[in-house]
Amino acid sequence: VQLQASGGGLVQAGGSLRLSCAASIHIWRFDKMGWYRQSPGKQRELVGELVADIVSGRKTNYTNSVKGRFTISNAEHTMYLQMNSLKPEDTAVYYCLGNVSGNSYWGQGTQVTVSS
Repeated sequence: VQLQASGGGLVQAGGSLRLSCAASIHIWRFDKMGWYRQSPGKQRELVGELVADIVSGRKTNYTNSVKGRFTISNAEHTMYLQMNSLKPEDTAVYYCLGNVSGNSYWGQGTQVTVSS
């Protein structure tokens, strides 16, 4: 299984970016997928996740600091992270993670820099 993250860049505060995480298998084969970020000197933190749900099929969860601003969606082989109303504190390297059959797979990071 391979994951490849892309879409990072430099944006002004209040702007938007959309990150993509391209997977080598169909998204529905993952038990869970997530977006994480890591700023210099800080631990990697969960931004949001896409998890299997017995009722709806898939549901999303977000950390409080991005609720209402970030949205996870997916296509057949890609998970997206739409980031709106970006703030300087969102600056970080963003990673995608996929869990399948008890194994975890990380994509390479993509840098997001938000200028004030």
